[in-house]
Amino acid sequence: MSAVPFVTTEPHGIHVVDTGFHRPNFDAAYLMVERGRGAFIDTGTSHSLPRLLAALEAAGLARAEVDYVIVTHAHLDHAGGAGVLMRELPNAKLVVHPRGARHMIDPAALLAGARAVYGDEEVARSYGEVPGVAAERVIATSDGMTLELAGRPLQFIDTPGHARHHHCIWDARSRAFFTGDTFGLSYREFDNANGPWILPTTTPVQFEPDALKASVQRMLSFGPERMYLTHYGGVGDVARLGATLVEQIDAMAALGRSVRDAADRHAALRRGVAELHASSAIAHGCGLRRDEIERLLAIDIELNAQGLGIWLDREAA
Repeated sequence: MSAVPFVTTEPHGIHVVDTGFHRPNFDAAYLMVERGRGAFIDTGTSHSLPRLLAALEAAGLARAEVDYVIVTHAHLDHAGGAGVLMRELPNAKLVVHPRGARHMIDPAALLAGARAVYGDEEVARSYGEVPGVAAERVIATSDGMTLELAGRPLQFIDTPGHARHHHCIWDARSRAFFTGDTFGLSYREFDNANGPWILPTTTPVQFEPDALKASVQRMLSFGPERMYLTHYGGVGDVARLGATLVEQIDAMAALGRSVRDAADRHAALRRGVAELHASSAIAHGCGLRRDEIERLLAIDIELNAQGLGIWLDREAA
């Protein structure tokens, strides 16, 4: 454990930073340290900046010793803090999927999309300032590309399904992926004697079930021993979690199609998603009451229902 209460230190120089977004153990950023050099992977929002800098200081690194700020994709709970963090790190390059690079340079369209989902007031409250990053400081990745952090190879693979601007990062040293949202959500409140539990995220607006399953299976083909999720933290038992994730992706797609023509489709999707996730958690051995499960998953239930609705409309077009 780190001396900083919101930072957990794992093997291989990996530090898990609780960004403080929404609630404890909800949104993680990662600081990787190798031979006196650092890289952040995901950043949380601009409100996360003090915690990120405190984690850096606790790890014994100066701001000039950070080489990369890597975002898994351009959603604001993962990349909203990248611009303010980059202002503090004079030598860092921002590493982003090629489809997300323009949003990091000019976040206007990204913010407009967030406001369409959450509303102006919530975007301002939750995400704060979202400045762009100078184009000359941005590295756009390609599928299979490798960057080195002080000689430590980090490989980027294209992982659509949650978002088309999503890549995941393979760290051969730890035999782990940094998965953003492609490998779903696993909150520590649901851990029990059977291990962690997991669910997919179909957040608007680019959910594609077949692509998401293919991305999950591609990551599993590397034989990972651990997955580092933004929501939340490191999980093992990877093969079982991957199978659970694929099963739930299929169930969510089937649910969506079953209520495609419902009079109040969004309400039907919300009810169905809540039932699907709660039943899965309980079957896994979660000891929480159903109402407590639904309270902890309230944000995800709403967003998953929205994402399924958008996917259904796109599929019908």
